[in-house]
Amino acid sequence: MFLSAPERSVLLALRTLEHPPAGEEELARHSGLSLDQIRGTLQRLKSKRLATLDEEHETLLQLTPRGEAALAGGLPERRFLAALDRHGGSLTPEDAARDGFSEEERSAAIGILRRRGLLADGIPFRLRAGGRPASEPLPEEVVLRQVAEGDAGADDAIFAVLERRGLVRKEHRSIKRWSASEEGQRLPLAAEGAEMIGALRPELLRSGAWQRGSFRPYDVRAEVPFVTGARPNPYVAWLEEFEEILVGLGFEQAEGPLLETEFWNNDVLFMPQDHPARSVHDALSVEGVTGHAPSPALLARVAAVHEGRALPGEAEPLSPGWPGPYDPAIAARPVLRSQTTALSARFLSRHPSTPFRMFSLDRNFRREEVDASHHIEFTQCEGIVGAPDVSMRELIGLFRALAEAIGIRELRFRPSYFPFTEPSVEGYVHHPRLGWIEVFPGGLLRPEVVRPLGIEVPVIAWGIGVGRLAMVALGINDIREVFSDDLAALRGGGT
Repeated sequence: MFLSAPERSVLLALRTLEHPPAGEEELARHSGLSLDQIRGTLQRLKSKRLATLDEEHETLLQLTPRGEAALAGGLPERRFLAALDRHGGSLTPEDAARDGFSEEERSAAIGILRRRGLLADGIPFRLRAGGRPASEPLPEEVVLRQVAEGDAGADDAIFAVLERRGLVRKEHRSIKRWSASEEGQRLPLAAEGAEMIGALRPELLRSGAWQRGSFRPYDVRAEVPFVTGARPNPYVAWLEEFEEILVGLGFEQAEGPLLETEFWNNDVLFMPQDHPARSVHDALSVEGVTGHAPSPALLARVAAVHEGRALPGEAEPLSPGWPGPYDPAIAARPVLRSQTTALSARFLSRHPSTPFRMFSLDRNFRREEVDASHHIEFTQCEGIVGAPDVSMRELIGLFRALAEAIGIRELRFRPSYFPFTEPSVEGYVHHPRLGWIEVFPGGLLRPEVVRPLGIEVPVIAWGIGVGRLAMVALGINDIREVFSDDLAALRGGGT
């Protein structure tokens, strides 16, 4: 069996120490190696069955810095008793404050002393008549002193009280003791300083030193790590396939910023600035960043529909709007994008001519309770189709085509409500474990959304929850698995 120079030094130290087993620090001093070298070398010797490990776990009781200060200067309750004595056995809150007691210290001391039967009720504070002498050590003082002196027999209940007060703590540590195994004791060791060649380095070849040296033996029976070839992340690969399906259906892909303003995330979608409907999306606000409002002309058109006024150049308003004035300051407030519909609104403002077919596949963020089908970060597939004759029939047909393209046959639809579409629909697919989950929400964009952007034809829109859709397509039971960093799972169980 070949041993490297550090392995030989450590094994020799294990053999020659007078009182084995030995700790890692002791072996480091004896062999001259660093602590990190010792730990790595000991593990290699253990794998070669040349060293054995005995490990013990112990709990130490220690004072915290606050506990050390209390031991040196006295616990608040002991200082309170001393203050009572200085003031003739009667102490007012004002006297305690002048003696340096904070309100927190005073309250703690009074509570403890009353529980101990030393302090009478009421103000001014006085010792209880007939109580035990105030000069006797308090249980907290006894335990504090025991901990300082390393006495492990401290009362557990009192220690727990002091621990909650931040005066003491428990430290758990592992004690490792190493010994040479029987095989390690018997193994002949190479001469000191003998160097074995473990790899043919360029300088050995150039100098010819490899011809005069001794080579480190190579064990062909040794296990080697199983390394698989690189492969795409399954969820990312599935998203790319989904993109290709939409491109094949004639859609143009668009992108937009993750950091949005309330205007694009909500206002332009006819979501009222002060209405509970906006909380449906639970957007995450962003501090320390200044948002920017859109062009004054577009801001004025959106403000008009929110306030129930006619658009510039038109005689009648599109709807009664929302109560209260529209606030441009709210419109400029920055948020993390909670829906890719904000990206559709940006696209419509730049592409008023029809027909158009646009989609985006990007991340959004909401304040969600994380569970098997919800996550604070999620990918949404947004899509819009604008044409003079487009209707809900095309929307349902697109949902069915997309589901069929990824191998999903079971779908259900029901009417729904969304602040910016009317009529609206929700499509559900069946998951083997979670049952029916909603993945296809969509509808016909309201005139209050498209008309301020200069769009005069019907527009259908959707925001597909592709993470949930991928759960069904990939056989995943928990949406958190799509963010997994478990390499064995990503490799398909390590195969």
